Amino acid sequence: MYRGREGQWAFYLHRISGLGILVFLVLHVSNIASAMWGPEVSNALMKFYHQPVFQVGLLVLIAGVLYHGFNGLRIILMDFTSWGVRHQRALWYGVWVLFLVFYLPFVIRIGGGILGGGHGD
Repeated sequence: MYRGREGQWAFYLHRISGLGILVFLVLHVSNIASAMWGPEVSNALMKFYHQPVFQVGLLVLIAGVLYHGFNGLRIILMDFTSWGVRHQRALWYGVWVLFLVFYLPFVIRIGGGILGGGHGD
């Protein structure tokens, strides 16, 4: 199953997306914690996070969350059904179909905001 094919890529992408979500979580908690130093600091950080590079980061974060979630469902199906491992390759392609269906609206909305110079929200 894990010989450089779909299963191996699913494994790598699942770990990478999980680490990306962890990095976001640390940034998010530190941003929330900045409220301890007053509204000036917190508002300055919020303004800093509205730069276009962070909008691209938001797209990457959404991609990571969607992939991680759908692939997690694939892993559950592989672990708790008798047929999951046998069809793991088809399930992985199903993950990508679901990913594209759910990710495209975010790309259109946020990407349009980035290209149009807005905040995308």
